Amino acid sequence: MKKNNTLIRGKIFDIRRFSIHDGDGIRTTIFLKGCPLKCVWCQNPEGISPEENLIHFENKCIKCGLCVNSCSNGSIIEKNNKICIIKEKSTDEQNKVAIDICPTGSLTMDCKNYTVAQVVEIAIKDKAFFKYGGGVTLSGGEPFFQKDFTIALLKYLKEIGINTAIETSLFVSSEYLLEALPYLDIIFADLKVFDNEKHKAFTGVDNDIIKNNIKLILESDKRECVIIRTPLIPNFTANNDNINDISKYISDIYPHVKYELLNYNPLAKSKYNLIDNLDYCFDENPKMYTDDQMKEFQDIAYCAGVKNLIK
Repeated sequence: MKKNNTLIRGKIFDIRRFSIHDGDGIRTTIFLKGCPLKCVWCQNPEGISPEENLIHFENKCIKCGLCVNSCSNGSIIEKNNKICIIKEKSTDEQNKVAIDICPTGSLTMDCKNYTVAQVVEIAIKDKAFFKYGGGVTLSGGEPFFQKDFTIALLKYLKEIGINTAIETSLFVSSEYLLEALPYLDIIFADLKVFDNEKHKAFTGVDNDIIKNNIKLILESDKRECVIIRTPLIPNFTANNDNINDISKYISDIYPHVKYELLNYNPLAKSKYNLIDNLDYCFDENPKMYTDDQMKEFQDIAYCAGVKNLIK
């Protein structure tokens, strides 16, 4: 890889080593910041905004007041016995002062800037595990939101023999998707809501681009590497019509398509305490679906033509 490409920088809000849920084997999952969708149930709301933001972990705070007292521009205040960050007033200089002065680490930025080379350096620490089927997974946010960084990183990983996977909404130009395909071993692609108007209401964008890109990858020579996913969100995606329509659409394109129904994750709600002006879609957090309920959803997919259901 050209040296200049290894110096491309990306914003990353988490790097999770020894992951077993984001592809085959033991993996290092890289969470890239920024997403064009605004799903009301987003599982990683800290990854939606492409901007770097100061965040406050209340459970680490000892209410010492040092951050407020050191803040000269009113970007950090105390309100109702809680530390509040006024993002419109935040500056890089003031954020650095607040982070440095906090004795417990309750104030931090919600992402860090890395070069491609720096991410690869972290990933290869676990290369010994990757030979048993593991590798690196790019997640988010939406990895293609930082398309230049994502493609450069995928190329570098493939050059050094590391298995690659991506978790994507496919809300991306087909041009960039085609550029990335040769460097991908596994593609996890979401189709959350089949009805276009509902998709727009729940995520902020229509799904024409997503459907077209699903057709593109399921008709490509990478189709065996593709897993289409639907997160089961009560009242939004987890209904018979939606699962039936998605299942029929993808199996009509490729009869042997792999499809996965993801059980609802109730843990996401706790993350919304860190994000200003963003509310979770449920006041009362639902429970995960039972095994019997999951089987009912799976049976709908089978009846609609899906043959390869990932369980």
